Amino acid sequence: MRGASCANGSRSGAGSTDCASTFQQPGLAWRAVASVLAIIAVLGIVNNSTTLYLVGRYSQLRTPFNMLVVNLTVSDLLVCVLGTPFSFVSSLKGRWMFGRAGCVWYGFINSLLGIVSLTTLTVISYERHQMMKRPPNAPKLSYRWVALSVLFVWVYSLLWTVPPLMGWSSYGPESHGVSCSVNWVSRTANDTSYIVAFFVGRLAVPVAVIVVSYTRFAYFSTLMSTLTENAAVTILSRDPAGLFE
Repeated sequence: MRGASCANGSRSGAGSTDCASTFQQPGLAWRAVASVLAIIAVLGIVNNSTTLYLVGRYSQLRTPFNMLVVNLTVSDLLVCVLGTPFSFVSSLKGRWMFGRAGCVWYGFINSLLGIVSLTTLTVISYERHQMMKRPPNAPKLSYRWVALSVLFVWVYSLLWTVPPLMGWSSYGPESHGVSCSVNWVSRTANDTSYIVAFFVGRLAVPVAVIVVSYTRFAYFSTLMSTLTENAAVTILSRDPAGLFE
């Protein structure tokens, strides 16, 4: 199974099955990287855990829209817990320390949670755009819609991250040797086709939706603000019955 290989073409070397032996780059620079990763992980765990605590503690925060924020928070928290420790330890040593299986796991879980975060942001941007367009008497955002949206986010993310485990491209060590990801540098048809599809489905489409949604959101916000100001000017100009004297 290619997804279980550390090799990028021949990245693990002849007869080698250990990712940790592929790179040897210890030094002060990697310790600095490890320190930054540790700070990011600690802040991420504290901030995201605090957000989840507050939502769980105060029922008024458990609105349908905030459940989308909770999904984003969970994915960010899981990155700090399930992914960052691997790259932190490897950065301290200057080389990947968790073997082939750990490399595949790290590449998979970081890709999965990264797509979950970006797709959740896409759904949030779309819903904000819809909120601005929605008439006052229209049905509000429901928990059912949010639940289906969250389900879609995770299924969509799995559809992009499981294929490298099944043979369409693979997960392996990156060039610096302290983390793992999709096989970006290979030029085979198998890897290239996945990378092209990956960028279109994971990056281009979500970013396009976000840009269009927030552009239209800004347009509607400006329009509503202009209409409100015009209405206020009209009322002031009439000054009925000395109301503003």
